[in-house]
Amino acid sequence: MSVDKTSYKDKKVMSIGIISELTGLSERKIRYYEERKLIFPDRTGKGTRKYSFSDVERLMEIADQIEDGVQTYEIKKEMTKKQKRDERNKMIRGQINAQFNMRN
Repeated sequence: MSVDKTSYKDKKVMSIGIISELTGLSERKIRYYEERKLIFPDRTGKGTRKYSFSDVERLMEIADQIEDGVQTYEIKKEMTKKQKRDERNKMIRGQINAQFNMRN
């Protein structure tokens, strides 16, 4: 039996209705954030959006920033910077681990 190593926080299993209830955001607003490339739900074969607990946390962060007056394009710009920084850090950690024959 194989064990799925994906964290429960990252498993995309919740519908947009549940996400709306959890976050207090309207389904329309959630879809808008997807259109703006701020969140990335999975889609089932029939096109139903599926979200994770990580998506809930991200949506709450977005909602807080919007409430503070931050524009969606600014949020996207910061997300892109963070992703690049995280990728660079992961690459550097990998190089260090390889150099010193270490594991995470």
